[in-house]
Formats: sequence, C-alpha cells, structure tokens
Amino acid sequence: MARHFAANFLNILIVGLIAVGGLVYWGKREFSGQGPLVADTEFSVQRGERLQKVADRLSEVGAISNPFIFRVAARYTGQEDNLKFGDYAIPARSSMEEVLALISSGKGINYQVTIPEGWSSYQIVEKLQSVEELAGEAVSVPAEGSLAPNTYAISKGDSVEVVLARMMREQQRILDEAWEQRPEGLPYKTKEEALIMASIIEKETGISTERKDVAAVFVNRLNKGMRLQTDPTVIYGLTLGKETLGRGLRRSELEKETPYNTYIVSGLPPTPIANPGKESIEAALNPSKSDNLYFVADGSGGHVFSRTLAEHNRNVAKWRRIEAEKNKAAAE
Repeated sequence: MARHFAANFLNILIVGLIAVGGLVYWGKREFSGQGPLVADTEFSVQRGERLQKVADRLSEVGAISNPFIFRVAARYTGQEDNLKFGDYAIPARSSMEEVLALISSGKGINYQVTIPEGWSSYQIVEKLQSVEELAGEAVSVPAEGSLAPNTYAISKGDSVEVVLARMMREQQRILDEAWEQRPEGLPYKTKEEALIMASIIEKETGISTERKDVAAVFVNRLNKGMRLQTDPTVIYGLTLGKETLGRGLRRSELEKETPYNTYIVSGLPPTPIANPGKESIEAALNPSKSDNLYFVADGSGGHVFSRTLAEHNRNVAKWRRIEAEKNKAAAE
C-alpha cells in the first residue's frame, strides 16, 4: 500500500516537474520570441512609473504579448527597478526581451533644439516655449547675451527653465575661458563689455573668417574715441529684440536718440544686442591686428575693410552701385 502510494506520488511529481518545465520553456520562448508589433512604435516611460503599469501599457499598445511574463522576467533578471524614463522607439517584431533591454538602457529617442547665433533672448524664449517636447514656460526673459547659441539635446518633459539654465551656464563658461586668454590692451573693463562687443560682431557678420577683422575695426574705433556707428545697435534700440525690423533703417531712426544708437552715443551700448556665439566672443577678445576703421558690404555677402575715410567712401559708392544694379534687376 505504502509502496503504491509512493509510486503514485513519484509519478505525480514527475508530471508536475514536466509541466513546470514545459511552462518555463514556454515562458522563455514567449519572452525571447518575435513580438506582436507590426510597425515601429514610440513608447514613453514616465518618470517614477512602476513595472506593472509599464507592462500593462506595453501590452495595450501591442508591444508585448504577455505582461505577466514580462514582469516575471524583469524581476528575475533584476530589471524591475531599473526602468529608465524617456521616449523609446520600439522596432517592429521586437521580443519582450529586447523591449525590456531597451527601456532599461536609457537609450531613448534623442530630441534636439537648435538656437542660431545672433538671436535675442526674447526670440530664444519664444522658440523654446514652442517646442512640443519641452514643458512649462520661462519665469522671465534672461539677460540679453547670457544664452549660448548651439544645438542642445533635450528629453521629452524637460522644462524650458532647465534648458535656459544650461544655456546660461554654457555662455558663462565660454566667456570666462575667452576672457582668461585675452591679450593686453583691449578697451574692455569687464566681461560684460566684451560680451556687448561680441553681440555687435555677431549681428554685423555671419562669416566666420571676418569676425576678428570686424572686431578689430570696432576696437580701433573705441581706442581712438570714435563712435561705433553700427546699424544693428540702432535696430535693437527700436525693437529691443522683440521683433525683426524687416527693412532698412530710415534717416529719422538713425537720428533717434536711444541708449543703443551708436551714431549718437559714444562707446558701447548699455547691454548686448543679441546672444553671440563662441566665435564672436573669441573674436571680441582676440581681434585681428589691423589699422582698419571702416567696413562696408562688398556685394557678395562679405565686407571690404579700409583704414581711411576716403577709401571707405569709395567702397561705399561701389556698394551703392552694386545695390542699385540688384534693385534694377529685381524690378525687371
């Protein structure tokens, strides 16, 4: 009797073990096998989201076939508390094993926002607040010139304030490094004055090879006590960076008294007129060596430089002829 019972128990145990083994084999095959997704899908893991909810949502969007197996495997492999928040691109037919590895890796979709050199702080704030992946609004518009133009990697849900803070830290780093490497004899008492000059250079030319030559002209004029007489400062005095003028300056505007009209006021304007890039900051603090005091557009996108007013007047006359010819051709 006892022997019969033992034999039955052994048979049941063997069957049970076979069943468990089969279940484990099936679970492993489900976990590692091809997934149900028919097309690439974006999926977001929210900050602080727990495994069970993530598994359920993955199942709802058709990314995994069995949320229970997914949770068990995550716990067994130690990934239960290792999910990284972010946006992920899950390829079609990904296995549950591949999905778990992806959302545990933190290698989500990379978003970027590009801020061009020469934008005003107002324009930058407007741009960031229009980016769908960013959250919130700026508490205030940062000081003009304090933001470093560049392309920044962002994560979905980052706040506008966080991105602005990064830009401010980067601009301060660039300015500090350039300031430390400056030569003697520059007409700046503070880093802020160098930043103001850099912003003017940024608005005057978009050609990298010209920046130090433009800087030399303005430095030479400051050293001689000459007014800068630069149109971008006049424009900023009219718009304060909140809009683009979209046309040439009128004579009445060139004669209008504002703190930024460098045709009327001597020295630098009171603040930067834009957010300059790294090259313009470095140019302001390391201008080329020249005696040039003037420059004007050359008709090809660049500028021609001169040491004397007579030479400058000839270059201006040449530019006006080129401009007249362009206007005539456009009208025909």
